[in-house]
Amino acid sequence: MKQESLNYLAWLKLLSNRSSLLSLFVIVFCFFTSFCSYLFIPDKTPYANQMYLELATLPPFSESQFLVTPKKNVIEQSFFEYFFKGKKTDVIKIPIVNYSEFTGGVNYISLATNDKIKYTGSYSIKNQTFWLGTDRFGRDLLSRIIYGVRVSMAVGIIAVIISLIIGITLGLIAGFYRGRIDDIIMWFVNVIWSIPTLLMVIAITLALGKGFWQVFVAVGLTMWVEVARIVRGQVIAIRELEYIEASKVLAYSPFRIITKHILPNVIGPVIVISAANFAAAILIEAGLSFLGIGAQPPIPSWGSIIKDHYSYIIMDKAYLAIVPGTAIMILVLSFMVLGNGLRDAFDVRN
Repeated sequence: MKQESLNYLAWLKLLSNRSSLLSLFVIVFCFFTSFCSYLFIPDKTPYANQMYLELATLPPFSESQFLVTPKKNVIEQSFFEYFFKGKKTDVIKIPIVNYSEFTGGVNYISLATNDKIKYTGSYSIKNQTFWLGTDRFGRDLLSRIIYGVRVSMAVGIIAVIISLIIGITLGLIAGFYRGRIDDIIMWFVNVIWSIPTLLMVIAITLALGKGFWQVFVAVGLTMWVEVARIVRGQVIAIRELEYIEASKVLAYSPFRIITKHILPNVIGPVIVISAANFAAAILIEAGLSFLGIGAQPPIPSWGSIIKDHYSYIIMDKAYLAIVPGTAIMILVLSFMVLGNGLRDAFDVRN
């Protein structure tokens, strides 16, 4: 049976598995949410970082009233800048207790000072519901959680791409050429394998500095080892098959044999390990952010949200840490279930 037919049957088998299908739906939904997050999150400011200290740690479904006044300087933004970076606010929102209008202005009682203040000029009164409440700085928790999906997905995608580029390249070279080249590459792989992953990530992060892109590189540089070992094993088995021998007899170049005849046949196992690596990248990024060496404020990472609120677990505000922890659990579990489904689907013995 042709490899294309086997791949088609594998994906068909995967989609017939309910748990794998549900996991795939969760992952696709998270990808869409991360890409289009600013279109529907309540707080559309950059990084969902609008603070109202007087509204700190509000419970879920709380509703607050705001006096909205325009800023003097109008900020112009393109749609793409808004779509990817958020909306630079051109208004001032003041939490208020109540208000009374008069011609040309409004009298309001500020929630922060509880003083009665007179304002003259253009204004509007708006109500906002905080569906998951607010964090300790008065930021909308739902917006921070949704933006955290973008951080986790971005780290997972870039880290997996880096690991695939390095791992597939070294695995193909080691498995195809064997001999001294294989020995050198496998010695390097074993050295990297012997170092604890989290310690290596911390070391790379400290060497490159704290930041968003540093996490991508650090996580990606520690996840290629498994890819290289799996690809090497697959190539060793494939290179002895008849059609590879025929390609050598026909004087095809090693590059053509590797890219056109060997690489397509190792994609199945690579997809399986990539799903597991994606889950591992999300966990590592959350751990680094919890330790304070991952994504730096004001970027809302799920790990940093837990770090800011883990002390509330013993209080009546435990949801501030439980909600992002649950989000991590659901997303990682989805990738692991999808990986198991892919493993069963691409198992040719079944």
